[in-house]
Amino acid sequence: MATESSETFVPREGRAPSSLRAVTLERQVAPYAEGSCLVSFGDTRVLCAASVDDTVPGWRRGSGNGWITAEYAMLPRATRTRTSRERTSLGGRTQEIQRLVGRSVRAMVDGFSFGEYTIRVDCDVIQADGGTRTAAITGAAVAVSDAFSWLVLEGRLPESPVRRMVAAVSVGVVDGEPRLDLDYDEDVRAAVDMNVVMSGEGRFVEVQGTGEQGTFSRSELDALLGLATDGINVLLARQAEVLG
Repeated sequence: MATESSETFVPREGRAPSSLRAVTLERQVAPYAEGSCLVSFGDTRVLCAASVDDTVPGWRRGSGNGWITAEYAMLPRATRTRTSRERTSLGGRTQEIQRLVGRSVRAMVDGFSFGEYTIRVDCDVIQADGGTRTAAITGAAVAVSDAFSWLVLEGRLPESPVRRMVAAVSVGVVDGEPRLDLDYDEDVRAAVDMNVVMSGEGRFVEVQGTGEQGTFSRSELDALLGLATDGINVLLARQAEVLG
């Protein structure tokens, strides 16, 4: 299956505080998945694969409504030191991230009246250098869009229920200045750390912000949201380009 990709090249070293890292979106990299995207934010790489299940959770059965959900995992050597596999139970961080990804991709549709299908998107972090959840959301949206397109091509749906794309980026205050798309070294030094998810309509899906080393002002919050909005608009444009 042919792949399609879109790249935004920004030098890793010395990039401006308002610049994204190099962003790559590569579609159709998992040939057995109905939708897939390998997304890179700098040295962070996440494989997102969307699968179509002909079933829905028990509480949905008989309703005529579908569901969209997500799972998130990190390979043991995705990080600088090995982390153990979560074999028996998911850690709190993993649960939080996969719920965030699920909420984000569900914002792509208006309701779930597309029939009793479940779109399950698996986000596996191959390499982590900060921003894994925001990269996962941005790639997952492409994979989910392609999974619905597959249902249309197969004649199972008359049209895709996707009404908007979503994308996400991290921002933070590092060394006293607002910065966009933090890598790991910036993230661990950030006085303020924030993840922002936004739709193609310019509306926020979720904003997660924390003063890691104290408090932050309204003006700092506004500056961070402005940076995030600009960065997400670039990501949305890249999604549109790669989806054609």
